[in-house]
Amino acid sequence: MAGDREQQLRAYVEYFRDMGIHDFYRRGEPVAIEAIEMAAAVSATDPSPIALEVAPVPAFVPADTPPIRGFQEPVIPKLVSFNDLAPLPQGRISASERVAALQAIREEIGDCTRCPLAYAGRRNIVFGDGDPGARLMFVGEGPGADEDASGVPFVGKAGQLLNNMIGAMGLKREEVYIANIVKCRPPANRVPEPVEANTCTQFLVKQIDVVQPEVIVALGATAAMYLLGVKQSLASLRGQWHSCRGAKVVVTYHPAFLLRDPRQKGEAWKDLQMVMAEMGLKAPAKG
Repeated sequence: MAGDREQQLRAYVEYFRDMGIHDFYRRGEPVAIEAIEMAAAVSATDPSPIALEVAPVPAFVPADTPPIRGFQEPVIPKLVSFNDLAPLPQGRISASERVAALQAIREEIGDCTRCPLAYAGRRNIVFGDGDPGARLMFVGEGPGADEDASGVPFVGKAGQLLNNMIGAMGLKREEVYIANIVKCRPPANRVPEPVEANTCTQFLVKQIDVVQPEVIVALGATAAMYLLGVKQSLASLRGQWHSCRGAKVVVTYHPAFLLRDPRQKGEAWKDLQMVMAEMGLKAPAKG
């Protein structure tokens, strides 16, 4: 447990250091970043509370210094739908240029260190997988352990179920495009933090604009929240059409949730049938 705390603390320390922030302040007391790192190292072996000794703030305050109004909570970024994150594309990228366009986005990402997930044990950046000209796109939350190891989205048990869902729609995995809200695995598969998702979604917007699918299936509440820019229950978002970057959007359960609660597979199938009717797909004949 202490090791997890240390890892997360170090991730945030490195993240702020990369941004040029080396001092943190709590109620007027400066705490050097080295002291925080030392506290993290000690906590790994001794979980008991640690009191940091800090130098007192000088009593002299210039007369023109504005009054301190006390500690303020950090501002949580407002949700913005993908439709409002960037201007909508004016035309379609030709089929022959889509592979190169997606590769250019991947190269822009590089060995990304833009958010704390880069320092939280990431092994691989999980970019996307599938047909660059797909009519149908699936968007999940983030990579898991199997995806982090392989660099390919949805290859674990949830991925196997997603493959079955795609097959039941009369398609093959190679005929759709699959991506996630974040491209690096959050520690212990937790929900991505806003700073992580908001940093990463700029690249997913570009991927959607290159592929330009007819329909997007949002897998789970996190994917729906960032794609649509609304924080609502999954139940309130299901069973109706939404829009994102020129595509129609259906919201359904994440395959990982369906593995935990198989009773909801029938409900997920209803959502997929909406997509099939819209796209003119037919389930394969049972043989």
